[in-house]
This record gives sequence, structure tokens and C-alpha cells, in this order.
Amino acid sequence: MQLVFYGADKEVTGSCHCLEACGKRILIDCGLYQGESESENRSFPFYPSQIDAVVITHAHIDHSGRLPLLVKEGFQGKIYATGKTCDLLGIMLRDSAHIQMVDALNANRKKRRAGEAAKEPLYTLDDAEETLKHLVPCVYGETVPLFDGIRFRMIDAGHLLGSASIEFHVEENGQKQTVVFSGDIGNVNQPIIRDPQYLTEADYVVMESTYGNREHDPIASYIPELAEVFDKTFAAGGNVVIPSFAVGRTQELLYFIREMKEQHIVKSLPDFPVYVDSPLAAEATKIYSGDLTGYADEDTVRVIRSGFRPLEFSNLHTCSTTEESRALNEDPSPKVIISSSGMCEAGRIRHHLKHNLWRPECSIVFVGFQAEGTLGRMLIDGVKQVKLFGEQIAVQAQIYNFKALSGHADHTGLVKWIESFERKPKRVFVVHGEQFTAQDFADELKQRGFPSYVPNFRAVADLTANRILDEGIAPEKRRPIRGAGKTSPAFSRLIAAGQRLMRVIQHNEGGANKDLARFADQILALCDKWDR
Repeated sequence: MQLVFYGADKEVTGSCHCLEACGKRILIDCGLYQGESESENRSFPFYPSQIDAVVITHAHIDHSGRLPLLVKEGFQGKIYATGKTCDLLGIMLRDSAHIQMVDALNANRKKRRAGEAAKEPLYTLDDAEETLKHLVPCVYGETVPLFDGIRFRMIDAGHLLGSASIEFHVEENGQKQTVVFSGDIGNVNQPIIRDPQYLTEADYVVMESTYGNREHDPIASYIPELAEVFDKTFAAGGNVVIPSFAVGRTQELLYFIREMKEQHIVKSLPDFPVYVDSPLAAEATKIYSGDLTGYADEDTVRVIRSGFRPLEFSNLHTCSTTEESRALNEDPSPKVIISSSGMCEAGRIRHHLKHNLWRPECSIVFVGFQAEGTLGRMLIDGVKQVKLFGEQIAVQAQIYNFKALSGHADHTGLVKWIESFERKPKRVFVVHGEQFTAQDFADELKQRGFPSYVPNFRAVADLTANRILDEGIAPEKRRPIRGAGKTSPAFSRLIAAGQRLMRVIQHNEGGANKDLARFADQILALCDKWDR
């Protein structure tokens, strides 16, 4: 009985773990990499034809986005997920396939002019359609017999509509083990969906750690603070551009904006126009507006049944075509533009950034986690110029990062989740966190009495003997610095210093704004000196 780690190991994207037991191999999640790791999407570290089943925790692309590639390369088994996750996958995988095909088409125009070989899309719409045939919807709390000796059940993780933590019960060679995969653990008091539910027993836990060493801002301050940004931006004649995940975060934003309008707290433009520029978000909103019994909180289910639509309000518009999307940047009137992708790595949001980043009267508002190496992360970190569509764009817009709306549990939420277990697991595998965040959280868990381990990519754990069989591949060996060649001792020391700087930055989160601003100025001055 073994666990093998194939993604989101000392990083946040590309979730993929493999439970090997009773002669079967079961993938838990099969996500796309984003940011610096994106180049690793094209190949699997295993043979897809040898995977017997897949269980998906939720529909976000970093947990599900490589399913069509898995099927394309030979997987023939069933894919299990909650009913709402299956519904969302129906639109998300089609949308992801469309993006893959368009990106390949655009890249090939340049490659043909350069005389280079054509690029194949990661997968096509046909691959996505074939993948959807493998889906098997499950119900929260229902025990699903998977194979002889293996069964599982799902409980609500409170992260996204249909998201789940998964509890496996495995019996092999007379030994019984309970293995829990947390999935992404949700934040509390989110609109529409329920708070996370908690499990009480496990021998082994595979646990996310996205915000393992950070706390969110108080949720109570979110609406008035966001309204203040809107007010200030509209008064200056600018646009508010919100890069948002099309599924989950966009619907939560619409819920909050409706409340904002009902409370009349945006004075400069009370009935401000809101444009959802994402066909995927529009389709997902239809699912969020349907029958949510068994998924949404009781208040939401009750108001939907009464005929009230919590995601609808005056001056809300959806852009379906590219022409409608382009028209937003030709219209000089102030507005809110909500567009995907949430990390600014693809899609229409990049066009809106091109037209608004250079305008000091505009605001860019981030409402979700930004992985290392993504454009969104660079903007939050204070980059002064970015390249979009071959053009250098000055960053003069106001950049805001509203962490209170995160769909992930913060440090307190993660601790509450793991301490719900009535007896401590034999080991907690800490995944889905940036390298130092995951290690910080694992160190804290050890202090709290939980044996913890942060696996590398391709690490192998023996669950029968509770030991690590293979340490796997550390991040620095897995993705060497481009062009580095043979690294000198001095350069290695510089890399170590940079890693320490990131730890110091993270540990200062929550400090006084004046001190943080001075710290940022010192770092930027140092970068200006050495950026040659």
C-alpha cells in the first residue's frame, strides 16, 4: 500500500496524487500546472493506461485540467466526483480545451513565420468531450465501493460548489488503513456555499497548505473596503478590473456586488455597470443559480426556492463574444470588468490589463491566490512593467489584493481542520503550498504533535510500514534555473539569500503598512541597482 506524489508538491498548482493498493492505482486529482511549472503539463510521470480510476476533489483546473490529456493518452477507467463537480467539469474542461486550441493556433502563426515546427494543443475539444463520458457523479456522505478492498466517501470541503475532502478505506493483506485527502479546504463564511465539514479519523492525511503560515483579513471589512476602491476609481474616471476565477470566485463577487448596490455605499456612481467578460463564468453562474440543495448553505437554498436570484442586479452585463469584450476597452465610461483567468495567465483578462494597467486612474483588484511565476503574482509583488502581446506596458494602475475573499482556509482554518481528528494520524503529508509555506506549516504541525512530512515530486510513501521509500525530486533539481549551466558557489549563495528574503517577506505579512512600504522600497531599490 503506497502513496506516490505527482503534483502540487512544494508548489500550489498541478495537484495529482496516486494511491496504490489492492493491485490498483487510483489518481486523486489530475490538475494543470500554472506559472513557472506550466512546461510540465505535456507529459505524465506514469502511464495513463495503467491508472485504474480517478477521484476528483473539485473542478478547479489546477485539480482537474489534465483529465482530457489523461484520456487522450490511454486512460480508460471511471472518473468520480460530486454531482456539481461533474456539472462544472462539463463547462470547465470544454473551456480549457478551447484555450489549448487557441493558444496553439496563435503560437503556430509565429512558428510558421519563423520556420519552426508546429505546436500541438495539449488536448482538443474532442478529448474533453470524451473525458466527460467517464464521469461518475457521487453524493456527499455516500460510501462508494471502488474495487475489492477499496471504498471511499466524500464530504463537503467548503471551497467551491461541489468540492470535497475524500476519505478512503483500504484493506489489503489483512491490514486496514484510512487515508484522507483534504482537497482544497474552504474559507468560512463564504456566500452561497457551506463552511467546510470535518473528518474525525484517519491513519494518513494528505493536506493542503496554501495559506499555512498566513491569516486572512477579517471578512467583515471586505464589502466596505471594496466599495471604497470602486468609489475612488469611478470618481477618477477609471475602470476596476478584477482578474477572477470564472467558477466560484466570480459568483461570490457578484453576490457581494449585489449587496453593495443594495446598501447604496458606492456614492460616485451608485448604479455602476458590471461586465462579466467570460463565457465560462456565465455558464457557471447558471449552475450556481439552479437547484443547490445539498450543496449551498440553507439561506441560499431558501432564497433561490422563493424565486430570488442572489447573483442578479441592475446594470449587470455578460460579454459572450470577442467583439463585446473588445468594446469594453473602447468605451471610456467607468465600469467594473470581471474576467478570467484569475492568475492572468490566459484569456480575455490579459487584453483588459493591456488597456488599463498603464492608466493611473484605474484599479486592478486581485481576489484570489496568485501562484509563483504568474502574471498576477508579479503585479502583486510590485513589478513596474509587463509584456503583453509583444508590447511593454507600464504598470501605473492601483494594485489591490483582497485576501479576505480567498476560497482557501487560512492558517487558523487549516489548524482547526487537522485538529478535528480525534486521534492523531500516523503521518500528515503536507502538499499544495509553496515550498517554504508548506515547510513552515509542517513544522508547526510537528510542534502540535502531528508527525508531518513535505513530499517532493515523485516521492513514495509506504503506508503499511509508515516509511518513505523514495524522497523524490526536490524543486531545485526538478526545474533548474534556465541557462544557469554549472552554478558557481557564489551564485548558489545568492539563490539561498533570495529564498531567505522570501521567507522574511512572508513572516512580515500583517505588519504595519508604513513598515511594509519601507521594506518594499528597500527591495525595489536593490532590484533597480542590480537589474542589468
